[in-house]
Formats: sequence, structure tokens, C-alpha cells
Amino acid sequence: MLLPGRPYGIPGHVDAALLSAREATGSSSPTVRGAGNTTFLSPKTSDNNRAQEVHVMDMKLEVVVVPVSDVDRAKDFYTALGWRLDADVTTSEGFRVVQVTPPGSPASVIFGTSVTSQTPGSAQGLHLIVDDIDVARGELKELGADPSDVFHDTGGVFHHAGTDARVPGPDPQRGSYGSFLSFSDPDGNGWILQEVTTRLPGRLDTTTTSFASVDGLADALRRAAAAHGEHEARTGAEDPDWPDWYARYMVSEQAGTELPS
Repeated sequence: MLLPGRPYGIPGHVDAALLSAREATGSSSPTVRGAGNTTFLSPKTSDNNRAQEVHVMDMKLEVVVVPVSDVDRAKDFYTALGWRLDADVTTSEGFRVVQVTPPGSPASVIFGTSVTSQTPGSAQGLHLIVDDIDVARGELKELGADPSDVFHDTGGVFHHAGTDARVPGPDPQRGSYGSFLSFSDPDGNGWILQEVTTRLPGRLDTTTTSFASVDGLADALRRAAAAHGEHEARTGAEDPDWPDWYARYMVSEQAGTELPS
């Protein structure tokens, strides 16, 4: 379900565990994204043992449904965290749909009356991605979410279910994808914050460049400026086309492709 006013074009999130598993098994399937469809090489081969090119329609994750027992309480909780209220629609006494969207998120959350048969509080492992987990924890605490302390996992890749194998503190190398915290809504639906500072190559739609916040865009511009300064030092000349160079750098950086030199 997609309520009016929600944007399309959701970039997929694939964590380090999937990439490591694919590299270990050699099962990675290269993809090429287009407008509304994806082309990939299927592991199923044709009669001559050549991989078959398969076209499938893009399936964008837009909405996650969260089961709650008290709709107004849940609405107050999530909007107090700064989540945008997209809709609160009641079509009958027994059917109400509330949609909220976390800051900077392309996907939304729906809860309400008669929107799911799940037991309230049973949704677990819902992930929110941030670029500074310490700052995010401070904000959540200030807004009343009662977050856990930051932790990393003994496995080094993703995290175990529940509170198993948690190690206090962020990832020792502060590696991207390696630091987490958790919090719950009033019903006990469990959320995980994961710190992602650099996306692994191929984890984003290379045809789309976007920034979730002004700070994120400003940081990307600073990195491009620093790299461009090194570029001009190497060439020994001022670059009058620096806007084009910045643009290529920022797009390549986010897509995980080769950076301009």
C-alpha cells in the first residue's frame, strides 16, 4: 500500500553480511538497473551452459507495517521522534491507517486498526540507517525513545537476534555497518539503528544520486573539494570545470565506481 504523497524510487539496502556471503560462495549476480526493471545474469544456465539474461520488474520496498495495540499512543511516540506524519485516515469505525516516515527515509511505516493480524509488539529487527550512531543515540534519548547503549557484535558481520553476542561500544575499527543500538516503541516493536558511513561497492542504484540531509550533502561537497584540491596540485593548473569534476566525484563516490583523478 502506498498512500498519496509518498515518493517512488527506493534505493535498496544490502548489508555487509550479504556481500560477504556472496563473495564466499561465488554466487554474486551482476545487475544493471534501468527505468522500472532490472537485468541480471541468472545462475540458471541455458542448454549451452551460458548464463541467461533475465529481465524482472523492479520491486521497491515502500512500506513496513508495524502492529500496535494503541494507535494514538503509537502515533504520539513516532511523531515525537520527528517522524513525518503522512496520513491518518479512518474509513470506518474498525479501520484506521496511520502512515509515518523516519527523517530522510524513502520508505514509510504504517500502523493502525485492522491493518495487520500480527500481535502488537511482534515486529522485530526493523533497521534504520544512520551515519553517526552516537549523535543518533543522543537525539533518540532526548526525544524519549530510551535507546540502548551502542554495541557491536562478536561475529563481526551484522548482529545476532535479540541481545545475544552483543559487545559494549561501537565497532573497534569503527567500520561501516559494524555499530548498532536498539530501541522499542511502547508495544515492544523492536528497532535497530545501524551506522553506515561508506556503502560497499554495488550496494546502491548507480543511476540515482541522493542525499538524505543537508549535512550529508555538505560533507560530500567537502570530500569532493579536498579531492579536487589534490587533483589541481597534481595537474599544476586551476580547473575551470571544477563543478563538473565535483559532480563526477560525488556521483562516483556514492555509486561505488572509480573516482575521477
